[in-house]
Amino acid sequence: MSSKSTNRMIHNIIIYFLLILLAIIMLVPFVWMISSSLKMNKDIFVIPYEWITKEPKWRNYIDIWTKIPLGRYAMNTVKLTVVVTFLQILTSSFAAYAFAKLQFRGRNALFLAYIATIAVPWQVYMVPQFLFMRKLGLADTHLAIIILQAFSAFGVFLMRQFYEGIPDSLCEAARIDGMSEYGIYAHIMLPLSKPALSTLFIFTFVNTWNDFLGPLIYLTTDTKKTLQIGIKMFISQYSAEYGLIMAASVISLIPVLIVFMSLQKYFVAGITTGAVKG
Repeated sequence: MSSKSTNRMIHNIIIYFLLILLAIIMLVPFVWMISSSLKMNKDIFVIPYEWITKEPKWRNYIDIWTKIPLGRYAMNTVKLTVVVTFLQILTSSFAAYAFAKLQFRGRNALFLAYIATIAVPWQVYMVPQFLFMRKLGLADTHLAIIILQAFSAFGVFLMRQFYEGIPDSLCEAARIDGMSEYGIYAHIMLPLSKPALSTLFIFTFVNTWNDFLGPLIYLTTDTKKTLQIGIKMFISQYSAEYGLIMAASVISLIPVLIVFMSLQKYFVAGITTGAVKG
């Protein structure tokens, strides 16, 4: 074996070792959360720590549903997440098609102006947004959150970058055959953009599912609150019930894991679209 091959093998071993070590470090908090959710409060902070308890307390996953209306909070979160994710995918992909494949005056300037809004933190304009929603009579409604989160400049940017990599000849051939722009968008662009759509779906789903500040600002009625707000309320009332808190956290994490594991094969391809052509 040559010295060059030996050096390459050593380099790969070091890289894989560091990656495995980093993965373990990142997974430790999640393992601790799952382990703590199956213990009594007095057993969570004992030293030395027992990662696998001999008598798991599965009752924590039942009690958390009775301590607070977790089912209602979960349904509210599912409703907002599904609606917002669907609308963001629809509006982002539709607008991106216009910016990528249609020619109209001021296209590039409009696109740059829209994308520039990404640089403005939401905290800067959340107060004017709230006042505007209250003026419309939408305060304390799910519709206010849906309207504000139905459009995404990041989603438009991501989809446009992917559409730029699709040959214009496909669209031109479809136009020659008499297909409308709506038909090209629905039957050509969308089927070819599964990686980008999956990536946008994951980002939007996770952000909406884990959103805390938005529901905290707009929702005041208890029956309309989301899962994250409900867990925060539970922590405020039962701050010492660590086992139940960890059980609620695990429950809130399950849908995110399901979505990511279902779409992971498209995820890497989707997030690298901007590196192909930009």
